[in-house]
Amino acid sequence: MIHETAVIHPSAIIEEGAVIGARVRIGPYCCIEGNVEIGEGTVLKAHVVVSGHTRIGRDNTVYPFATIGEENQDLKYAGEATFVEIGDRNRIRESVTIHRGTVQGGGLTKVGNDNLLMVNAHVAHDCVVADHCILANNATLAGHVTLDDYVIVGGMCAVHQFCSIGAHVMVGGCSGIAQDVPPYVIAQGNHASPKGVNTIGLERRGFSKDAIQAIREAYKVLYRSGKTLEEAKPEIARIAEAQPEVRPFYDFLSRSTRGLIR
Repeated sequence: MIHETAVIHPSAIIEEGAVIGARVRIGPYCCIEGNVEIGEGTVLKAHVVVSGHTRIGRDNTVYPFATIGEENQDLKYAGEATFVEIGDRNRIRESVTIHRGTVQGGGLTKVGNDNLLMVNAHVAHDCVVADHCILANNATLAGHVTLDDYVIVGGMCAVHQFCSIGAHVMVGGCSGIAQDVPPYVIAQGNHASPKGVNTIGLERRGFSKDAIQAIREAYKVLYRSGKTLEEAKPEIARIAEAQPEVRPFYDFLSRSTRGLIR
């Protein structure tokens, strides 16, 4: 079904069964498969391929040669009907690839709202990218990676399978992330290590001076006190009781599965 207000270039190929919403614009030589749904106001500029069971939300802009919903690169994948979901107001730049999920990983690759995926970024199978994230040029997420809100992954970075990166993290360019990164941290290097608190990012997002100071205290307990993780947890919990912005930092420690960058 194609909404009457959608604008489709004559060279675009849209299979029967695709759902194209109001005011969608599909440019030259785009290819849209039959199980795809594209929400109101989204723009596909040119040479964009959207395949598989893929749902794209409202007011996204997808730039030339991006590929969304293609078969993933996991050798266990056997053609199952797995999914990609894209939220609203994302900018997906040239040659970005977002692959469908695997049955073993839950069957879904998901990108939230208001994200910027720069040129040649890759989001592999079963990844979850939350809201307001930036993947710079050539940033690569391996399978099953999770990014929380406001994560910035610098250019030429690679994130290992099953890693989680907490909210408001800044990953410096050319880094290799092999373990989980707690919220608010700056990570840099290969393999990446913690370099301090992302103070500038927190200030830009309206965190108070008291909240930033409490986050710094929690960071020092984890990374500068010489305590083990289990020894550090109770002290960080006490800081979180007094300053709620520290709670995500504490909660992340419990859900980490690959161990923390050190």
